[in-house]
Amino acid sequence: MTAPTTPNLPLPVFQISQKVERYLLYDINVITWLRKNHNILGVLIGTLPQIPQQNVFLGLPLELQPEEARLLVESRLAYVVNDWKWHAKDLASTTAEQKEAFKADLRQEGARIAKDFESSKKSRTHKALKRIQGKTNTALAQRSSASPAPVEEEDTSEESLFGESLTRETTVTPFPEPSRVAEPDSKPWTSTPTTPYPLLSPPPSPGTQDLPKVNPSSYALFKHLHSLGYFLSPGIRFGCQFSVYPGDPLRFHSHFLTMSAEWDEEIDLLDLVGGGRLGTGVKKGWLIGGVEQMAQEGEGGKDSGEGPEEGVDGRGRVRTFCIEWGGM
Repeated sequence: MTAPTTPNLPLPVFQISQKVERYLLYDINVITWLRKNHNILGVLIGTLPQIPQQNVFLGLPLELQPEEARLLVESRLAYVVNDWKWHAKDLASTTAEQKEAFKADLRQEGARIAKDFESSKKSRTHKALKRIQGKTNTALAQRSSASPAPVEEEDTSEESLFGESLTRETTVTPFPEPSRVAEPDSKPWTSTPTTPYPLLSPPPSPGTQDLPKVNPSSYALFKHLHSLGYFLSPGIRFGCQFSVYPGDPLRFHSHFLTMSAEWDEEIDLLDLVGGGRLGTGVKKGWLIGGVEQMAQEGEGGKDSGEGPEEGVDGRGRVRTFCIEWGGM
């Protein structure tokens, strides 16, 4: 990936729902920068209006996991903006002249895109015509060199119905240059901006705000693995909470299927067996983890377990265990 420029920090994360919190990013430069520098993946959810059933190659916007949004806000890299309230407030204060100027800019951008496309199309047509012309000239040259010397014959020209002389010799008419052909007026293309900033002012950063709501156990595990340099994506297609990658998923396969649990939560033995078999079947480890409960009587929650110490909400450090099924 090419190194993107650092955006203005903190950057806005747009919340589009109140009951079910969903967080979106619309700027491709911000998305690329977060992916490269902060291991934030999210999920692309944009589809084309003509292809509502597409489910493989998706585009903007990018939806963040609640854990990713919470991590960005806690790290002071981002702040949450209520998308509906921000648009309603700014659009109400926008004048008619500003809206017309914004539409004019979109039309100019669409006209520029259409002109570039037409010039590229003409260039391709010109190259194709020159290639065909070259093949025709080569074939005629080979045919003339292979024919015997001409013998003087009587004039075989014939008079056409219109008084024109038709000869048996064929003259090759060169293809016209594309620039000499009358250029039709091309309609401007529809240009969809990736940000409304030309029309609306950037949303202000609030001083204090509520953090995105998350499951405490899953967020603790997410934050712990993210701090170790892993990339985490939703793991629903593998039957887990997160798929854990050692690097960018464009370059690596995931190493772990992850589930979180509370320290005193009862885990069904069939879940352990099924998770271990599932992870081993897809060549991954099944990882389960959670926050270690702080011990009483001054013990401080220390033990001989492996892994770095990680404080989460003052409750303790995160412990992880990897289960693999042997003999498969």
